[in-house]
Amino acid sequence: MTVPPPIVAPSILAADFARLAEEVRAVEDAADWLHVDVMDNHFVPNLTIGLPVVQSLRAVTAMPFDVHLMIEDPRRWAPGYADAGAYNVTFHAEASDDPVALAKDLRSAGAKAGLAIDRDTPIEPYLDLLPSFDTLLIMTIKAGFGGQRFIPQLLEKVRTARQHVSAGHLELRIEVDGGIAADTIEQAAAAGADAFVAGTAVYGAADPAEAVRHLRALAERAAPGA
Repeated sequence: MTVPPPIVAPSILAADFARLAEEVRAVEDAADWLHVDVMDNHFVPNLTIGLPVVQSLRAVTAMPFDVHLMIEDPRRWAPGYADAGAYNVTFHAEASDDPVALAKDLRSAGAKAGLAIDRDTPIEPYLDLLPSFDTLLIMTIKAGFGGQRFIPQLLEKVRTARQHVSAGHLELRIEVDGGIAADTIEQAAAAGADAFVAGTAVYGAADPAEAVRHLRALAERAAPGA
């Protein structure tokens, strides 16, 4: 089993929204991606930032934006994030009636396409769709709120996905989101994840950049075959 080098994506959901540009710059020399959680208070019971904020942040950093859409009707909104310069746009399987068509739209707009699987959604029905995607995001909490406790049982989905990706020789990032910190990232890496969203673990640290480096080192050490 081969796993790509780990990616750490700090989530600005845990940043100080009054100082977003500064918070982004605090990690841009250490992080691989910047994770942007978009919530609409419909698909999930929370409301965060939207396209205008992403467009504004795009002007202040060259970091690749990893946009996670926790919204209804992603077919309507997702291409706009690609047009705004997002590197990767991930939408939820539960919110899409034709994930493959939307993935094609995102790729046509110049972005990578990601498929997110929430806590209570089985992964098996979506495995055959993975060749159409660049990222599979597996929630390790219930989507909708930051600061939740990591649910280790959900790593079984990661193991299943990694086996499928390896068997099919797919080029696909397997990303985990929810409760990822120094005491959980090694479990996720050992299960086969290779991209890690970390919010509080980064922005709650005294030195966010050093927190990113520490998380990456832990993931590298725990990765299969390391």
